[in-house]
Amino acid sequence: MQISIDLDKCCGAGQCVLAAPEVFDQRDEDGIVLLLDSDPPTEEHANVRQAAAVCPAAAIAVQR
Repeated sequence: MQISIDLDKCCGAGQCVLAAPEVFDQRDEDGIVLLLDSDPPTEEHANVRQAAAVCPAAAIAVQR
């Protein structure tokens, strides 16, 4: 799984953190997404895909 984040698009909504808290977090100062695990285990893949799907800014892209 390859995860890419466009920080310029991120609006800090936090939907990714709710969907995949083991993989995403937010910066304290502005709420912008942080990628905690660039190579998440297989059991997190569905959560990562869900996080990308619910991102209101479409800032998360998932491949493979």
